[in-house]
Amino acid sequence: MVSPARASVLAVSFVISSSVAPKGLPIHKVTLPGTRALTIMVAFDAGSRAERPEENGIAHFLEHLVFKGGEKYPHYRDVNGTAERMGGVLNAFTSQDLVAFHITVRAERAPEALDLLTDFVGRPTIDADELDKERGVVIQEIQRADDQPSSLASDLIDKAAFGDHPLGRTILGPEEHLRTFTRDQIVAFRDRQWAPSRGGAYIVGNLDHLPDDAALGELFDRFPAPGKPAANLAVPDLQIRTLVGERDTNQSHLRLAYQPQIDAKDPRQRAALRLYGSILGGSMSSRLFDELREQRGLCYSVWGFEHVHSDGAQLALGAGLESGKAVEAYRRMREIVNELREDGPTADELELAHAYATGRHILGTESSGAVARLAASQSIIFEEPIDPDGIVELLDSITLDEVKAIAQTIPDEAAVACVGPHTADEFDWAA
Repeated sequence: MVSPARASVLAVSFVISSSVAPKGLPIHKVTLPGTRALTIMVAFDAGSRAERPEENGIAHFLEHLVFKGGEKYPHYRDVNGTAERMGGVLNAFTSQDLVAFHITVRAERAPEALDLLTDFVGRPTIDADELDKERGVVIQEIQRADDQPSSLASDLIDKAAFGDHPLGRTILGPEEHLRTFTRDQIVAFRDRQWAPSRGGAYIVGNLDHLPDDAALGELFDRFPAPGKPAANLAVPDLQIRTLVGERDTNQSHLRLAYQPQIDAKDPRQRAALRLYGSILGGSMSSRLFDELREQRGLCYSVWGFEHVHSDGAQLALGAGLESGKAVEAYRRMREIVNELREDGPTADELELAHAYATGRHILGTESSGAVARLAASQSIIFEEPIDPDGIVELLDSITLDEVKAIAQTIPDEAAVACVGPHTADEFDWAA
């Protein structure tokens, strides 16, 4: 039996109800008024952060393999063709925190889309022959990432900041791992990590054509019910070091990472950090963009944003620029962070950040897929109620003093990474 649904109306936009499938997988339904689309997503706390050292890359590889077919749709052609005959968009992603599979269709195709997604994701065959073919595809993906300096810089800053911790490893994993993963290893990871207690199903959009809760419970019971996996390793202290990927190029890709000292479980602190990130480098009115790109012409791309895990946060800064300007840009980026710590943002900057952050959020919630992803983050990563409207109210309520307090938690120390014709000593902050 499916547990009784709980329903609530949030502000003026969303109606949310939740039930639980017999094996324990939470099922969240979110009505998005004014749309004819429906997104169905299943997500688990089974991203790269959940991998053991010898498993690095296995979460992303498993994401690929699931699409090769299930019990009712046994071949990748069955999966792809069925989705396309619905006019659906089928995709997945693996992050440090989550793995998620989703399909977006016109609402009338809800029963077929549910049947498809719960079959090949919940009951994948993980065929040995397809495993070997897909192994080569993912290795090519790794090689492509290594050929892209911006991608390499992003991986390098994670390694500089967190070393051999799961957060310091790449999501794709090393090529040598992909060459040796066995079917038994992959199935064991899935059986360990895809636990109902650490996952959820999200059905977002026009819900007029959904089956009832009992039928939904049967469909989502196609997912196994392993025991509760071990907790992820805690976010470690950020390592203060510089790594350089030397390349003989005219362009450089610069990255910095700071570790704000916030309580990641506190929604107000997360919201204040989000507004701080907007003021620092999240928009064309931000300090980084205005000064480094517009006033000084140091770079063609510059940004800063926050990344919050369940138990810690990172502040990431980056720039793509002419190599001869990299050191000047690096020093000015660090100075701007220090200026914000010492003097705080202005009231005008916060007003702009409020408008920008809430506007971006509201525009994002026009998409059923974006709402599904937000819901997965709220319920799985932060173990909080799904409340898209509440985020707007929360952001609007954050005061200047709260953002100043966040700025003061950003330390002077940072991890640094750069890909280009440089050496590490060029980025010696003490020099």
